[in-house]
Amino acid sequence: MSPTLVLSLIAGYFVVLIIIAYLTSRKVTSESFFIANRNAPWYMVAFAMIGTSLSGVTFISIPGMVASQSWSYMAVVLGYIVGYLVIGTVLMPLYYRMRLVSIYTYLEQRFGFWSYKTGALFFLISRAVGAAFRLFLVAGVLQFAVFDGLGVPFAVTVTVSIFLIYLYTFRGGLKTILWTDTFQTLAMLVCVGVSIYLMADELNLGFAGLVKTVKESTMSQIYFSDPKDDKFFWKQFASGAFITIVMTGLDQDMMQKNLSCRSLPDAQKNMFWFTLAIVVVNVFFLSLGVLLYQFAAAKGIALPMNPATGKVIGDNVFPLLATNHFSLFAGIVFILGIIAVTYASADSALTALTTSFCVDMLDIKQYDEAKQKQLRQATHFGFSIVLIIIILIFRAINDQSVITSVFKAAGYTYGPLLGLFSFGIFTSRGLHDKLVLPVCVVAPLLTWFINANSKAWWGYEFGFEILMLNGLITFLGLLAISRARNLELNPVA
Repeated sequence: MSPTLVLSLIAGYFVVLIIIAYLTSRKVTSESFFIANRNAPWYMVAFAMIGTSLSGVTFISIPGMVASQSWSYMAVVLGYIVGYLVIGTVLMPLYYRMRLVSIYTYLEQRFGFWSYKTGALFFLISRAVGAAFRLFLVAGVLQFAVFDGLGVPFAVTVTVSIFLIYLYTFRGGLKTILWTDTFQTLAMLVCVGVSIYLMADELNLGFAGLVKTVKESTMSQIYFSDPKDDKFFWKQFASGAFITIVMTGLDQDMMQKNLSCRSLPDAQKNMFWFTLAIVVVNVFFLSLGVLLYQFAAAKGIALPMNPATGKVIGDNVFPLLATNHFSLFAGIVFILGIIAVTYASADSALTALTTSFCVDMLDIKQYDEAKQKQLRQATHFGFSIVLIIIILIFRAINDQSVITSVFKAAGYTYGPLLGLFSFGIFTSRGLHDKLVLPVCVVAPLLTWFINANSKAWWGYEFGFEILMLNGLITFLGLLAISRARNLELNPVA
């Protein structure tokens, strides 16, 4: 693929997004920017959320990890179902009853000022780091496929990528995001389907042969029964449930879309259909992973290896094959797919960061609409710069699979949110509000210390379930600083 062709694809893609943004961002108010006037059709929200929840990490890392992890990730995906059930039946009714714009406002009404600011701060850190990881991945692929050959520095690639996101989101916010993410989700799903079809065709497989190949592959094993194995099914399943509760239900980015629905029943219908879709889509990605390794073996292609571990670098498999060994059409499909899925996640994250900072930190509702617009746009630009800085730092220190990094970071930064919301919902006690921030800082540090020594102490290595440990330590810390609640001051259940 020539750099000119790839650049043309990127340019054409963003022209479409900017046209959508122009058509949807006229007469936008803060309510439009933050929650789309609470008037979004549930089916549109459900479809748009698919692209938001997946990101470039899913597109590249999940197919790449099947060689080392088989289909053990499917246990995590099945755990998602339980997590989404909790979100739809426990969290959504609470958020809709309180008519929240930022979900962290709940913490102020339940516990007080410092609890509220602590929750919002941990979200801002969590989402900024997570979005930066995802953007790092796609920027790295574009750098490898196009810009290295042109002598363009990685910092320029990153800056231009985020500037393009800023360009089509800074005016319309969520009102625009719902439309652009619908388009991008459609583009991503088409690309995944086409990629699977093209791979099957290269391997001379019909539909029945494709299913049989995936089913009989040693890489498609889902159930692992050894509790000490990092692929142990029930550990992965429980991790998936908690990851979903925290990274969707306690995350302003994902819940912001749900809060834009017209009513609670609509939001719950959205969650039901979204859950079904996300399971099916992950099956497609894991199937694609099996086909990628089958293709490489059939063609005798040497895959990129990590010299330190002697293992295949999973994150590089799909990009390498797509840009060097597939047909031109398949390469184009890959580039469009990774752009679509990554920017669907990144634009939503940038809007959520802006929303949380404006609502939770600046208390933007105290200003008139003209001032609110000024603050929104300044905050949006500021977080664009923050993302660029984090990506460049990550570029300098990254030494592991991106998907592992994302969930490991989330385990440490989302854990306090899990503890705070769990304590608020499942206990009737209040807190010594000023002590909440120290507890939420100490808990991740203690979690890190336990994780660093668990193998030496117990012969056990934590995986995604590090999130549960972090949440539990936070919960116990909050219990230690709790007190009987004054219901007149804190009436929220």
